[in-house]
Amino acid sequence: MKKFIVTTSINTPTKVSETFAQKEGWQYIVAGDLQTPHEKYQELDCLYLSPKDQEKQYPKLSELIGWKCIQRRNFAILKAYELGADIIGIIDDDNDPLESWGENLLLEREQEVKSYETAAPVFDPIGATNYKHLWHRGFPLELIPSRDYSDSRQTKIKFDIQADFWNKDPDVDAICRMEHAPNCEFDDGNFPFTSNKLCPFNSQNTFITRDIVKDYFLFPHIERMQDIWAAYYVTALGYKVLYNKPSVTSDRNLGNEGRYSIINDMKKEYLGYENNFELVKDLNEDPCLIQKYLPGKSWLAFKEYQNIIS
Repeated sequence: MKKFIVTTSINTPTKVSETFAQKEGWQYIVAGDLQTPHEKYQELDCLYLSPKDQEKQYPKLSELIGWKCIQRRNFAILKAYELGADIIGIIDDDNDPLESWGENLLLEREQEVKSYETAAPVFDPIGATNYKHLWHRGFPLELIPSRDYSDSRQTKIKFDIQADFWNKDPDVDAICRMEHAPNCEFDDGNFPFTSNKLCPFNSQNTFITRDIVKDYFLFPHIERMQDIWAAYYVTALGYKVLYNKPSVTSDRNLGNEGRYSIINDMKKEYLGYENNFELVKDLNEDPCLIQKYLPGKSWLAFKEYQNIIS
């Protein structure tokens, strides 16, 4: 099985990058951006895609996505796919992997796990843990008071996505972070689990199978909804996501070059605050309605991405 780790970064390689570069059984791919210290990554044990590499190999997609954005990691995903990846681990360089990271993945074969059944149009995974007062980035704020985890059952499913959790600083939205300042140690006994509805998951500690790549795209020009709306779209298409115990320690003090203040994060999440509830209702009716919420250039980028894969 061919396994790749992919990311983009504008930081000087952190200790996290060095750890992932040395991860046995995995190849590390980093897509550079304009302000990335290119020579530092060329010295690292990784496949580094410089801006010139990306423009040469994918000129139309590069222009549509633009620069100085986290969506450059789409090029690392594409390269892993072209190199025959069976499993792709998508990471951030401020998520320090535990020794168990990437081991015993629950993908590619049926797994019997707890499934939370909900009448709501979307499921919040964080509320199913020992931190019931927190919620995942991108979960509609309107639905927080009505979350219900009382109906669960065992189910056997083959999963396409494994979204591992993160100790210390979880992926909550800016409002949740300002209100609760979370510092988490998730109880492993809560995992693994899934749900019967659309689910948010991020692109900072998530594993995807080869089959999903053609539909999994980090949408540009929508700020911090780029991976959340990608998650809602693929789960609306019927791809199955499994949430598993933490495999990283998330530390926002690592890689500070790309870190915004919480207030700026909130500004970059406003598109989601305004649209997430209507979006998930629409996607439950028809996944193609994602186009209604995307800027035209973002949709064209997605179509070009799919053209490259096909």
